[in-house]
Amino acid sequence: MENIIANILSPQFIYTILRVSTPLVFAAMAALVVRKSGIMCIAFEAMMLFSALGGVIGSAYTQNLYVGIVVGILSGVLIAVIFAYFVLVLKSHPVLTGLALNILGSGGTVFAMFVLTGNKGTTSSLRSLRFPIINIPLIEDIPLIGQIFSGHNILTYISLLTVLAVYILIYKTTLGLRIRSVGENPHAAESVGIKVVRTKVIALIIGGLIASFGGMYMSMGYLPFFTRDMVSGRGFIGIAAQNLGGGVPIYTLIAALFFGSADAISNVFQTLRIPAEFMQMLPYVVTIIGLMFVGTTNKDSKEKVKKIKEIKGESI
Repeated sequence: MENIIANILSPQFIYTILRVSTPLVFAAMAALVVRKSGIMCIAFEAMMLFSALGGVIGSAYTQNLYVGIVVGILSGVLIAVIFAYFVLVLKSHPVLTGLALNILGSGGTVFAMFVLTGNKGTTSSLRSLRFPIINIPLIEDIPLIGQIFSGHNILTYISLLTVLAVYILIYKTTLGLRIRSVGENPHAAESVGIKVVRTKVIALIIGGLIASFGGMYMSMGYLPFFTRDMVSGRGFIGIAAQNLGGGVPIYTLIAALFFGSADAISNVFQTLRIPAEFMQMLPYVVTIIGLMFVGTTNKDSKEKVKKIKEIKGESI
């Protein structure tokens, strides 16, 4: 037990939290942008899966990291566009569409992997490339701080910058104002000349772009190859983080780190004589508890608003 406490209090543990939280941050930021446009999208799992495989295939067959990045991004954005077409043009149910795409992502990536490698489990036979590890000058030489913040995959730093980028996009740009407008009141937005469908499609494409980096991190950073269903629910956890963060970028980041810490703790606790399956489910249990908290908070907020309206009605 003392060893476990020492591990949790060590700089390496915080380093691990940042490492395992990276795909969650990307997924959460993608979910935030899309949710601000008023769309309920659960297809981030599929976006991340296809981008993870696309990045590996692109980099392996060309031996060029940038080509792999482009292929990975296009793969994730393609899923976002397909979702947009079915939901915004054909008016299909967004949850059912997202569920169908996630099933397609799970089976489709395995099929593509088998066609290209003859293996249904992993692409380890392909010589794919990885995103580089960055050692920050000066920072890496500082005790404790260097151990925590230096030596991460470049996508970990990009994920943190994405939080700032999403904040600027949503609250400091004309496009962000339009996205929020169509999400809050599409009829009012349309009355002032905003193209509602086009704005929602743009939000989905941006979300697909951000989610793609989360997928590529899994297969080109966290691991050096693609494995079957390697995203393992991180797209859904990203949605949960967005809900827990209330749609505010910095709070959503904190929520993603919170869920990431549960993953890191499960890794530490695996040294105990506890079934591995129990520890692996810990992050998802924490996610459910977080969603229960959000549901309770939202219910209380709605009741307060209702009471205020009743009081105002009585005073009038």
